Amino acid sequence: MTGQKNKVVIFLGPPGAGKGTQAERLAAEQNLLKISTGDILRDHVARDTELGRQVKPILDEGKLVPDAILIALIRDRLASMDAVRVIFDGFPRTLPQAEALDVLLEELGAPANAVPLLEVPDQVLVDRIVERGRQAAARGEAVRSDDTEETARKRQRVYHEQTQPLIDYYAARGHLYRVDGVGTPDEVYGRILAGMK
Repeated sequence: MTGQKNKVVIFLGPPGAGKGTQAERLAAEQNLLKISTGDILRDHVARDTELGRQVKPILDEGKLVPDAILIALIRDRLASMDAVRVIFDGFPRTLPQAEALDVLLEELGAPANAVPLLEVPDQVLVDRIVERGRQAAARGEAVRSDDTEETARKRQRVYHEQTQPLIDYYAARGHLYRVDGVGTPDEVYGRILAGMK
């Protein structure tokens, strides 16, 4: 990654909006590291680390993990990179997280470049999440504990309450652009790229 410029993309959007899928594709095509705090946390739970045991009950209840834990995980990840070329998927979720992330990125000389907001109607999202759980079960895979309708609806409520201020925060900084998240993955990806230009 040496010789490359810093690039920081922050994906916003509700659970089930397709942020993970789109972030993975963008990461692969633009040589960016996808940082999903959810993936990092689930990895710790799966490996039964001390952190995993700490966060498992929080994740199972659909609540949010304390900011200090998340920022420490991210600082650890970014500090070792030659050029900070990352996509954040599902983080930050609250205004204090966004402010803490901004401070960290400024320290590293890598402020955010783009903040695409994937917008999808709530009922479509709940249906997608429940279907994701059904498909995993059909393949004989472990179903994520958050892939149930009840937890999905709870996460939607938490998202709307806590993430609206983020939308305003990044819009005020001129980084945010809205992306219609309904359509094929290719259509949505095309809209994300168009917005980045």
